Amino acid sequence: MRQSAHADEYAEFAAARSGHLYRSACLLTAGDTHLAEDLVQETLGRLYLRWGRVSRVDNPAGYAQTVLTRTFLAHQRRRSSRERAVAAFPDVADCAGADMSLRLTLLQALGRLPAKDRAVVVLRYWEDRSVEETASAMNASSAAVRTRCSRALGRLRELLGEDMSEYARP
Repeated sequence: MRQSAHADEYAEFAAARSGHLYRSACLLTAGDTHLAEDLVQETLGRLYLRWGRVSRVDNPAGYAQTVLTRTFLAHQRRRSSRERAVAAFPDVADCAGADMSLRLTLLQALGRLPAKDRAVVVLRYWEDRSVEETASAMNASSAAVRTRCSRALGRLRELLGEDMSEYARP
């Protein structure tokens, strides 16, 4: 493939997937939009370097999501000794029709989960991935994913109250 065609194909993929990657990154980072942008940039950079191989896989979008998740988990391991999370979220733009207090409540609850638990919740319930796909993305066993899922949902129930149905959209 010609280099310009290769770059055009990558640019098309990046434009189509960057919004979804950003939304996933926002959930992974519990609303830290600046970190989410950094994670998406790093993910897209890594994909570009390997685009010749990535473009030939069955599901490049799934591959990109896996790279994003692993980039997030690596960042969490690195930052644990240097940075401290803040209690308040930065001001966010008003989303038309969105219940911002609900959004903040959910993001705060996600933010109180450990990074790996948060990643499991995002992959399983936001990305709608199977246990096996989630395990592959996280370099973990299926049993570890099921355990983390159970613990994370239990912790969310503690934080949000036992009846989480009020947070589900009709």
